[in-house]
Amino acid sequence: MPLCPRPLLPALLALPLLLAGCATVRPGPAGDAAGASATASAGRVLTAAELRAAAVTAADLGGGYTVSLLPAGQGGPPAGAVQRRVSDVPACQPVLDAIGPGDPAAAPAAESDLTLTRTAAPRTALYVGLLGYPAGRAAALQSMLDQVLAQCASFTSGVPGVPGRTHHQLARAEQPSGDTPTDGGADALTGFTLLSGDGAGALSQRAEVARVGTVLAVFSTVGTAKEPAGAPDPAAVRAQTRRLRAAQG
Repeated sequence: MPLCPRPLLPALLALPLLLAGCATVRPGPAGDAAGASATASAGRVLTAAELRAAAVTAADLGGGYTVSLLPAGQGGPPAGAVQRRVSDVPACQPVLDAIGPGDPAAAPAAESDLTLTRTAAPRTALYVGLLGYPAGRAAALQSMLDQVLAQCASFTSGVPGVPGRTHHQLARAEQPSGDTPTDGGADALTGFTLLSGDGAGALSQRAEVARVGTVLAVFSTVGTAKEPAGAPDPAAVRAQTRRLRAAQG
């Protein structure tokens, strides 16, 4: 598993196919509610340049932060650098594709990636992926994510042809930045933790997925079982959602 997480949602574009082929995961009222919410809070679809311009800056955070906007296409490891892991539960595959190599065809219409660090904690990075979609798609994807969180509490994965399996534990997390919905905040916010592996060396990842109109903003941190990943910085989450709201206004 790469220590620098890829943006956590593009892989969910492939999830409808998994839902259709897995009897244990079905779209339900949550999907209908998400569609209604998307209509009520629909934002303007952003171009790649507009999405990049909407990325949070150090000035937005009032000092004490370093923000690095990554060059286009560098939000994850180079193609072929990491082998794709396959889940023993097909419905849980999007979780693995979200944090490692996935389906290259499952991509948002526009994407920008950045990292944030605080001067007071330079070794603790926050990874941010801004993912732009056609109208209504972001809400549908977030609804699908909620379904995966409800049904993939524990599963295993492996690399085809390579011995050994990795155990994963997935759980919903409370969001300290849960200021939604508000005029300047997100339309919806989903938080989760993922622990991959066993023992003190297990990889811990924490994420918040904020939907702002047609964009999903994914905030991720990384840690270990001994030092679990911390919650994404609430100030950074709020500042980024405000910029995305303004960009779609």
